[in-house]
Amino acid sequence: MPKLSLVRRLEAVGFRAWPAASVHYDGSWAVRLTASHPSRRLNSVNPLDPADQRDFENRIARMEHRFASYNRPLVFRLSPLAPAPLAAHFDKEGWQRIAETHVLMATLKDMDLDSGIYQLPGKDIGRFVDASITIRGEDPERKPGLTEVLEAIRPPSGMFVMEDDKGPVACALCVRDNDMAGLFDIGVRHDCHGMGYGRSIVRTALRWARQQGAKTAWLQVEAANKGANALYSRLGFSEVYSYVYRTRKNDHHE
Repeated sequence: MPKLSLVRRLEAVGFRAWPAASVHYDGSWAVRLTASHPSRRLNSVNPLDPADQRDFENRIARMEHRFASYNRPLVFRLSPLAPAPLAAHFDKEGWQRIAETHVLMATLKDMDLDSGIYQLPGKDIGRFVDASITIRGEDPERKPGLTEVLEAIRPPSGMFVMEDDKGPVACALCVRDNDMAGLFDIGVRHDCHGMGYGRSIVRTALRWARQQGAKTAWLQVEAANKGANALYSRLGFSEVYSYVYRTRKNDHHE
Protein backbone atom coordinates (compact mmCIF):
# COMPACT_ATOMS: atom_id res chain seq x y z
CA MET A 1 0.00 0.00 0.00
CA PRO A 2 1.28 3.50 -0.81
CA LYS A 3 1.59 6.12 1.91
CA LEU A 4 -1.84 7.72 2.07
CA SER A 5 -0.32 11.10 2.90
CA LEU A 6 1.50 11.07 -0.46
CA VAL A 7 -1.64 9.89 -2.26
CA ARG A 8 -3.60 12.76 -0.69
CA ARG A 9 -0.99 15.27 -1.81
CA LEU A 10 -0.91 13.94 -5.37
CA GLU A 11 -4.70 13.92 -5.56
CA ALA A 12 -4.80 17.54 -4.37
CA VAL A 13 -2.17 18.80 -6.80
CA GLY A 14 -3.88 16.83 -9.57
CA PHE A 15 -7.19 18.53 -8.92
CA ARG A 16 -5.52 21.95 -8.97
CA ALA A 17 -3.53 21.19 -12.11
CA TRP A 18 -6.52 19.90 -14.11
CA PRO A 19 -9.42 21.88 -12.63
CA ALA A 20 -13.06 20.95 -13.03
CA ALA A 21 -15.56 23.74 -13.63
CA SER A 22 -17.71 22.67 -10.67
CA VAL A 23 -16.57 20.99 -7.44
CA HIS A 24 -18.68 20.21 -4.42
CA TYR A 25 -18.45 17.71 -1.59
CA ASP A 26 -20.75 15.03 -0.25
CA GLY A 27 -18.94 14.09 2.94
CA SER A 28 -15.42 13.34 1.74
CA TRP A 29 -16.54 12.64 -1.83
CA ALA A 30 -15.21 15.33 -4.17
CA VAL A 31 -17.74 15.67 -6.99
CA ARG A 32 -16.10 17.15 -10.10
CA LEU A 33 -18.20 18.16 -13.11
CA THR A 34 -17.36 20.09 -16.28
CA ALA A 35 -20.09 20.79 -18.81
CA SER A 36 -17.62 21.88 -21.52
CA HIS A 37 -15.37 18.79 -21.50
CA PRO A 38 -16.39 15.11 -21.37
CA SER A 39 -13.29 13.48 -19.82
CA ARG A 40 -13.76 11.20 -16.83
CA ARG A 41 -11.10 13.01 -14.83
CA LEU A 42 -13.21 16.19 -15.01
CA ASN A 43 -16.54 14.40 -14.52
CA SER A 44 -16.28 11.94 -11.65
CA VAL A 45 -16.92 11.34 -7.96
CA ASN A 46 -13.64 11.05 -6.05
CA PRO A 47 -13.88 9.50 -2.55
CA LEU A 48 -11.02 10.89 -0.43
CA ASP A 49 -11.31 9.16 2.96
CA PRO A 50 -11.12 5.39 3.54
CA ALA A 51 -13.12 5.83 6.76
CA ASP A 52 -16.10 7.49 5.06
CA GLN A 53 -18.28 4.37 4.75
CA ARG A 54 -21.80 5.62 5.38
CA ASP A 55 -25.03 5.52 3.42
CA PHE A 56 -23.64 4.52 0.02
CA GLU A 57 -26.95 3.87 -1.71
CA ASN A 58 -28.56 7.23 -0.92
CA ARG A 59 -25.41 9.15 -1.74
CA ILE A 60 -24.99 7.33 -5.06
CA ALA A 61 -28.61 8.20 -5.89
CA ARG A 62 -27.86 11.88 -5.22
CA MET A 63 -24.81 11.64 -7.46
CA GLU A 64 -26.87 10.12 -10.29
CA HIS A 65 -29.28 13.04 -10.14
CA ARG A 66 -26.47 15.59 -10.19
CA PHE A 67 -24.63 13.91 -13.09
CA ALA A 68 -27.87 13.60 -15.07
CA SER A 69 -28.33 17.37 -14.74
CA TYR A 70 -25.01 17.72 -16.61
CA ASN A 71 -26.01 15.03 -19.11
CA ARG A 72 -23.10 12.92 -17.87
CA PRO A 73 -23.05 9.24 -16.92
CA LEU A 74 -22.20 8.65 -13.27
CA VAL A 75 -18.51 7.77 -12.88
CA PHE A 76 -16.61 7.05 -9.67
CA ARG A 77 -12.83 7.35 -9.59
CA LEU A 78 -11.46 5.00 -6.93
CA SER A 79 -7.94 5.65 -5.65
CA PRO A 80 -6.41 4.14 -2.47
CA LEU A 81 -8.31 6.88 -0.59
CA ALA A 82 -11.66 5.25 -1.45
CA PRO A 83 -13.19 3.03 1.26
CA ALA A 84 -12.89 -0.68 0.48
CA PRO A 85 -16.60 -1.32 1.18
CA LEU A 86 -17.51 1.08 -1.64
CA ALA A 87 -15.56 -1.01 -4.16
CA ALA A 88 -17.23 -4.10 -2.72
CA HIS A 89 -20.62 -2.43 -3.16
CA PHE A 90 -19.86 -1.76 -6.83
CA ASP A 91 -18.72 -5.36 -7.28
CA LYS A 92 -21.96 -6.62 -5.77
CA GLU A 93 -24.05 -4.32 -7.98
CA GLY A 94 -22.20 -5.32 -11.14
CA TRP A 95 -20.52 -1.97 -11.86
CA GLN A 96 -17.69 -2.31 -14.36
CA ARG A 97 -14.07 -1.31 -13.93
CA ILE A 98 -12.60 0.77 -16.75
CA ALA A 99 -9.34 2.54 -17.55
CA GLU A 100 -7.02 1.53 -14.73
CA THR A 101 -4.47 4.33 -14.46
CA HIS A 102 -1.01 4.43 -12.87
CA VAL A 103 0.25 7.50 -11.02
CA LEU A 104 4.02 7.73 -11.43
CA MET A 105 6.69 9.86 -9.77
CA ALA A 106 10.37 10.64 -10.35
CA THR A 107 13.01 12.73 -8.59
CA LEU A 108 14.27 15.39 -10.97
CA LYS A 109 17.86 15.35 -9.74
CA ASP A 110 18.06 11.65 -10.66
CA MET A 111 16.85 12.20 -14.24
CA ASP A 112 18.85 12.99 -17.38
CA LEU A 113 17.22 16.27 -18.38
CA ASP A 114 20.16 18.04 -19.98
CA SER A 115 20.19 16.21 -23.31
CA GLY A 116 17.85 17.02 -26.17
CA ILE A 117 16.23 20.21 -27.39
CA TYR A 118 16.02 23.32 -25.21
CA GLN A 119 12.71 25.13 -25.56
CA LEU A 120 10.93 27.88 -23.68
CA PRO A 121 7.25 27.26 -22.91
CA GLY A 122 4.64 28.85 -25.14
CA LYS A 123 2.14 31.42 -23.92
CA ASP A 124 -0.59 30.96 -26.54
CA ILE A 125 -3.28 28.63 -25.17
CA GLY A 126 -5.09 28.55 -28.52
CA ARG A 127 -1.96 27.38 -30.34
CA PHE A 128 -1.33 24.66 -27.78
CA VAL A 129 -4.94 23.44 -27.92
CA ASP A 130 -4.85 23.35 -31.72
CA ALA A 131 -1.62 21.33 -31.60
CA SER A 132 -3.01 18.90 -29.02
CA ILE A 133 -6.17 18.29 -31.06
CA THR A 134 -4.20 17.87 -34.29
CA ILE A 135 -1.69 15.45 -32.75
CA ARG A 136 -4.49 13.24 -31.41
CA GLY A 137 -6.73 13.55 -34.45
CA GLU A 138 -9.60 14.74 -32.26
CA ASP A 139 -12.71 16.67 -33.23
CA PRO A 140 -11.95 20.43 -33.45
CA GLU A 141 -15.18 20.99 -31.51
CA ARG A 142 -13.15 19.98 -28.44
CA LYS A 143 -11.23 23.26 -28.60
CA PRO A 144 -13.52 25.44 -26.42
CA GLY A 145 -13.70 22.85 -23.64
CA LEU A 146 -9.96 22.20 -23.49
CA THR A 147 -9.29 25.94 -23.71
CA GLU A 148 -11.57 26.52 -20.73
CA VAL A 149 -9.71 23.91 -18.67
CA LEU A 150 -6.30 25.39 -19.48
CA GLU A 151 -7.46 28.94 -18.74
CA ALA A 152 -8.65 27.80 -15.30
CA ILE A 153 -5.24 26.43 -14.21
CA ARG A 154 -3.90 28.62 -11.40
CA PRO A 155 -0.44 27.19 -10.56
CA PRO A 156 2.43 28.19 -12.91
CA SER A 157 2.32 26.13 -16.09
CA GLY A 158 4.31 25.66 -19.27
CA MET A 159 2.94 24.58 -22.65
CA PHE A 160 5.34 22.85 -25.01
CA VAL A 161 4.88 21.99 -28.70
CA MET A 162 7.36 20.45 -31.13
CA GLU A 163 6.82 20.73 -34.89
CA ASP A 164 8.17 19.40 -38.16
CA ASP A 165 7.40 20.40 -41.73
CA LYS A 166 3.97 18.71 -41.49
CA GLY A 167 2.91 20.58 -38.37
CA PRO A 168 2.75 19.72 -34.65
CA VAL A 169 4.62 16.51 -33.72
CA ALA A 170 4.48 16.42 -29.91
CA CYS A 171 2.95 18.37 -27.05
CA ALA A 172 3.08 18.43 -23.26
CA LEU A 173 1.69 20.58 -20.49
CA CYS A 174 3.69 20.95 -17.26
CA VAL A 175 2.07 22.40 -14.13
CA ARG A 176 4.34 23.30 -11.20
CA ASP A 177 2.69 23.21 -7.78
CA ASN A 178 5.34 24.26 -5.25
CA ASP A 179 8.07 21.57 -5.48
CA MET A 180 6.00 19.17 -7.62
CA ALA A 181 5.70 19.23 -11.41
CA GLY A 182 2.77 17.45 -13.03
CA LEU A 183 2.78 16.42 -16.69
CA PHE A 184 -0.48 16.46 -18.64
CA ASP A 185 -1.72 16.16 -22.20
CA ILE A 186 1.45 14.46 -23.45
CA GLY A 187 0.96 13.44 -27.07
CA VAL A 188 2.98 12.38 -30.11
CA ARG A 189 1.59 12.36 -33.65
CA HIS A 190 0.77 8.83 -34.79
CA ASP A 191 3.27 8.75 -37.67
CA CYS A 192 6.08 9.85 -35.33
CA HIS A 193 5.77 7.22 -32.60
CA GLY A 194 9.03 5.55 -31.69
CA MET A 195 11.18 8.41 -32.96
CA GLY A 196 12.13 9.91 -29.58
CA TYR A 197 9.72 12.85 -29.57
CA GLY A 198 7.93 11.72 -26.42
CA ARG A 199 11.17 11.42 -24.47
CA SER A 200 12.38 14.75 -25.82
CA ILE A 201 9.30 16.78 -24.94
CA VAL A 202 9.07 15.29 -21.44
CA ARG A 203 12.71 16.22 -20.81
CA THR A 204 12.09 19.71 -22.19
CA ALA A 205 9.08 20.28 -19.94
CA LEU A 206 10.79 18.93 -16.83
CA ARG A 207 13.93 20.98 -17.46
CA TRP A 208 11.71 24.06 -17.33
CA ALA A 209 10.03 22.77 -14.14
CA ARG A 210 13.41 22.19 -12.50
CA GLN A 211 14.44 25.76 -13.34
CA GLN A 212 11.21 26.91 -11.68
CA GLY A 213 12.13 25.10 -8.44
CA ALA A 214 10.41 21.72 -8.82
CA LYS A 215 12.07 18.75 -7.14
CA THR A 216 9.81 15.89 -8.19
CA ALA A 217 7.75 15.07 -11.28
CA TRP A 218 4.56 13.09 -11.52
CA LEU A 219 2.10 12.01 -14.18
CA GLN A 220 -0.83 9.70 -14.84
CA VAL A 221 -0.87 7.05 -17.57
CA GLU A 222 -3.37 4.33 -18.40
CA ALA A 223 -2.14 0.85 -17.54
CA ALA A 224 -3.08 -0.35 -21.04
CA ASN A 225 -0.69 2.14 -22.69
CA LYS A 226 2.34 -0.16 -22.71
CA GLY A 227 4.49 2.11 -24.88
CA ALA A 228 4.04 5.14 -22.65
CA ASN A 229 4.61 3.12 -19.48
CA ALA A 230 7.88 1.76 -20.92
CA LEU A 231 9.00 5.28 -21.89
CA TYR A 232 8.32 6.71 -18.45
CA SER A 233 10.08 3.80 -16.77
CA ARG A 234 13.18 4.44 -18.88
CA LEU A 235 13.06 8.12 -17.92
CA GLY A 236 13.09 7.18 -14.22
CA PHE A 237 9.43 7.22 -13.20
CA SER A 238 8.02 4.57 -10.88
CA GLU A 239 4.47 3.82 -9.75
CA VAL A 240 3.15 5.32 -6.52
CA TYR A 241 -0.45 4.09 -6.77
CA SER A 242 -3.17 3.36 -9.26
CA TYR A 243 -6.83 4.22 -9.59
CA VAL A 244 -9.75 2.84 -11.57
CA TYR A 245 -13.05 4.22 -12.80
CA ARG A 246 -16.29 2.45 -11.92
CA THR A 247 -19.51 2.87 -13.91
CA ARG A 248 -22.75 1.02 -14.30
CA LYS A 249 -22.63 -1.58 -17.05
CA ASN A 250 -22.81 -0.10 -20.57
CA ASP A 251 -22.80 3.40 -19.13
CA HIS A 252 -19.43 5.06 -19.62
CA HIS A 253 -17.68 7.59 -21.81
CA GLU A 254 -14.08 8.52 -22.51
